[in-house]
Amino acid sequence: MRVIAGEWRGRLLRAPVGDTTRPTADRTREALFSMLTSRLGNFDDLAVGDLFAGSGALGLEALSRGAATALFVEQDAAALRALRSNIAALRCAQRCDVRAQSVLALGPARRPLDLLLLDPPYGTGAGVVALEKLKRLGWIAPGAWLSVETSRKETVDAKGFTVDTVRDSGKARLHLLRLD
Repeated sequence: MRVIAGEWRGRLLRAPVGDTTRPTADRTREALFSMLTSRLGNFDDLAVGDLFAGSGALGLEALSRGAATALFVEQDAAALRALRSNIAALRCAQRCDVRAQSVLALGPARRPLDLLLLDPPYGTGAGVVALEKLKRLGWIAPGAWLSVETSRKETVDAKGFTVDTVRDSGKARLHLLRLD
Protein backbone atom coordinates (compact mmCIF):
# COMPACT_ATOMS: atom_id res chain seq x y z
CA MET A 1 0.00 0.00 0.00
CA ARG A 2 1.12 3.52 -0.79
CA VAL A 3 -0.07 7.05 -0.08
CA ILE A 4 -1.63 8.18 -3.36
CA ALA A 5 -1.29 11.98 -3.32
CA GLY A 6 -0.19 14.99 -1.33
CA GLU A 7 2.74 15.57 1.00
CA TRP A 8 3.55 11.87 1.41
CA ARG A 9 2.73 10.72 -2.13
CA GLY A 10 4.33 7.37 -2.91
CA ARG A 11 5.31 6.60 0.70
CA LEU A 12 4.77 2.97 1.65
CA LEU A 13 2.27 2.05 4.36
CA ARG A 14 2.51 -1.05 6.48
CA ALA A 15 -0.47 -3.43 6.41
CA PRO A 16 -1.52 -5.38 9.51
CA VAL A 17 -0.14 -8.90 9.82
CA GLY A 18 -2.73 -11.67 9.41
CA ASP A 19 -6.10 -11.73 7.71
CA THR A 20 -8.28 -10.13 10.39
CA THR A 21 -8.07 -6.73 8.69
CA ARG A 22 -8.87 -6.08 5.02
CA PRO A 23 -6.96 -2.99 3.86
CA THR A 24 -8.68 -0.80 1.26
CA ALA A 25 -7.03 -1.46 -2.11
CA ASP A 26 -5.00 1.42 -3.56
CA ARG A 27 -7.30 1.80 -6.57
CA THR A 28 -10.41 1.81 -4.34
CA ARG A 29 -8.78 4.46 -2.13
CA GLU A 30 -7.92 6.44 -5.25
CA ALA A 31 -11.56 6.24 -6.45
CA LEU A 32 -12.83 7.33 -3.02
CA PHE A 33 -10.50 10.33 -2.80
CA SER A 34 -11.33 11.35 -6.36
CA MET A 35 -15.03 11.36 -5.43
CA LEU A 36 -14.32 13.33 -2.24
CA THR A 37 -12.06 15.85 -4.01
CA SER A 38 -14.78 16.60 -6.55
CA ARG A 39 -17.14 17.43 -3.68
CA LEU A 40 -14.79 19.07 -1.16
CA GLY A 41 -12.38 20.84 -3.50
CA ASN A 42 -9.55 20.20 -1.05
CA PHE A 43 -8.93 18.70 2.38
CA ASP A 44 -7.30 21.78 3.91
CA ASP A 45 -7.87 22.10 7.65
CA LEU A 46 -10.48 19.31 7.88
CA ALA A 47 -10.95 17.24 11.02
CA VAL A 48 -11.12 13.66 9.74
CA GLY A 49 -12.23 10.42 11.37
CA ASP A 50 -10.83 7.11 10.11
CA LEU A 51 -13.16 4.66 11.82
CA PHE A 52 -12.51 0.91 11.72
CA ALA A 53 -9.08 2.31 10.79
CA GLY A 54 -6.98 -0.79 10.22
CA SER A 55 -3.61 0.47 8.91
CA GLY A 56 -4.89 4.07 8.89
CA ALA A 57 -4.48 4.37 5.12
CA LEU A 58 -7.67 6.44 4.68
CA GLY A 59 -6.94 8.95 7.44
CA LEU A 60 -3.27 9.21 6.48
CA GLU A 61 -4.27 9.87 2.86
CA ALA A 62 -6.50 12.72 4.07
CA LEU A 63 -3.65 14.13 6.21
CA SER A 64 -1.27 13.89 3.25
CA ARG A 65 -3.76 15.96 1.24
CA GLY A 66 -3.96 18.74 3.85
CA ALA A 67 -6.38 17.66 6.59
CA ALA A 68 -5.52 19.27 9.92
CA THR A 69 -6.19 16.31 12.21
CA ALA A 70 -7.24 12.68 12.09
CA LEU A 71 -8.94 10.53 14.67
CA PHE A 72 -8.15 6.81 14.19
CA VAL A 73 -10.37 4.26 15.92
CA GLU A 74 -9.34 0.61 15.78
CA GLN A 75 -9.60 -2.30 18.22
CA ASP A 76 -7.54 -5.07 16.56
CA ALA A 77 -4.04 -5.36 18.10
CA ALA A 78 -2.21 -6.18 14.84
CA ALA A 79 -3.96 -3.32 13.04
CA LEU A 80 -3.06 -0.93 15.86
CA ARG A 81 0.62 -1.91 15.58
CA ALA A 82 0.57 -1.23 11.82
CA LEU A 83 -1.34 2.04 12.32
CA ARG A 84 1.10 3.33 14.96
CA SER A 85 4.05 2.26 12.80
CA ASN A 86 2.63 4.19 9.81
CA ILE A 87 2.04 7.31 11.90
CA ALA A 88 5.61 7.13 13.25
CA ALA A 89 7.09 6.60 9.78
CA LEU A 90 5.26 9.68 8.46
CA ARG A 91 6.15 11.69 11.58
CA CYS A 92 2.62 13.01 12.00
CA ALA A 93 1.76 11.93 15.56
CA GLN A 94 0.98 15.52 16.58
CA ARG A 95 -1.91 15.56 14.08
CA CYS A 96 -3.27 12.14 15.09
CA ASP A 97 -5.48 10.84 17.87
CA VAL A 98 -5.42 7.02 18.05
CA ARG A 99 -8.15 5.31 20.06
CA ALA A 100 -7.66 1.61 20.78
CA GLN A 101 -11.34 0.71 21.06
CA SER A 102 -14.45 -0.15 19.13
CA VAL A 103 -16.08 2.63 17.14
CA LEU A 104 -19.29 1.71 18.95
CA ALA A 105 -17.61 2.47 22.30
CA LEU A 106 -16.94 6.14 21.46
CA GLY A 107 -18.54 8.58 23.87
CA PRO A 108 -19.89 12.06 23.10
CA ALA A 109 -17.73 14.17 20.77
CA ARG A 110 -15.72 17.12 22.05
CA ARG A 111 -15.47 18.42 18.49
CA PRO A 112 -17.43 17.17 15.47
CA LEU A 113 -15.62 15.82 12.41
CA ASP A 114 -15.79 17.27 8.88
CA LEU A 115 -15.07 14.00 7.07
CA LEU A 116 -15.78 10.51 8.38
CA LEU A 117 -14.31 7.47 6.63
CA LEU A 118 -15.80 4.16 7.75
CA ASP A 119 -14.46 0.83 6.57
CA PRO A 120 -16.21 -1.71 8.80
CA PRO A 121 -15.94 -5.49 8.39
CA TYR A 122 -17.98 -6.55 5.38
CA GLY A 123 -21.36 -8.14 5.94
CA THR A 124 -21.80 -7.02 9.56
CA GLY A 125 -24.00 -3.92 9.24
CA ALA A 126 -21.61 -2.21 11.65
CA GLY A 127 -21.32 0.84 9.40
CA VAL A 128 -25.01 1.73 9.67
CA VAL A 129 -25.03 1.13 13.44
CA ALA A 130 -21.94 3.32 13.80
CA LEU A 131 -23.40 6.13 11.65
CA GLU A 132 -26.54 6.34 13.73
CA LYS A 133 -24.56 6.34 17.00
CA LEU A 134 -22.02 8.92 15.74
CA LYS A 135 -24.89 11.21 14.74
CA ARG A 136 -26.53 10.86 18.15
CA LEU A 137 -23.25 11.61 19.96
CA GLY A 138 -22.37 14.74 17.97
CA TRP A 139 -19.42 13.37 15.94
CA ILE A 140 -20.73 14.68 12.61
CA ALA A 141 -20.29 18.39 11.81
CA PRO A 142 -22.96 20.23 9.81
CA GLY A 143 -22.05 19.85 6.15
CA ALA A 144 -19.78 16.85 6.81
CA TRP A 145 -19.19 14.16 4.22
CA LEU A 146 -19.26 10.51 5.20
CA SER A 147 -17.92 7.49 3.36
CA VAL A 148 -18.85 3.90 4.12
CA GLU A 149 -17.10 1.03 2.36
CA THR A 150 -19.00 -2.25 2.07
CA SER A 151 -18.89 -5.34 -0.10
CA ARG A 152 -20.56 -5.02 -3.51
CA LYS A 153 -23.55 -6.99 -2.17
CA GLU A 154 -24.36 -4.48 0.59
CA THR A 155 -26.23 -1.20 0.74
CA VAL A 156 -26.17 1.54 3.36
CA ASP A 157 -29.55 2.73 4.60
CA ALA A 158 -29.14 4.76 7.78
CA LYS A 159 -31.82 6.92 9.38
CA GLY A 160 -31.05 10.63 9.13
CA PHE A 161 -28.65 10.29 6.19
CA THR A 162 -28.98 10.76 2.45
CA VAL A 163 -26.84 8.72 0.06
CA ASP A 164 -25.18 11.11 -2.39
CA THR A 165 -23.55 8.47 -4.57
CA VAL A 166 -22.61 4.80 -4.71
CA ARG A 167 -19.71 3.44 -6.74
CA ASP A 168 -18.35 -0.08 -7.09
CA SER A 169 -14.58 -0.51 -7.11
CA GLY A 170 -13.15 -4.01 -7.27
CA LYS A 171 -14.76 -6.06 -4.48
CA ALA A 172 -15.82 -2.89 -2.64
CA ARG A 173 -18.82 -0.59 -2.81
CA LEU A 174 -18.25 3.04 -1.78
CA HIS A 175 -21.17 5.04 -0.38
CA LEU A 176 -20.92 8.84 0.09
CA LEU A 177 -23.50 10.25 2.48
CA ARG A 178 -24.61 13.51 4.06
CA LEU A 179 -26.75 14.29 7.07
CA ASP A 180 -30.42 14.95 6.21
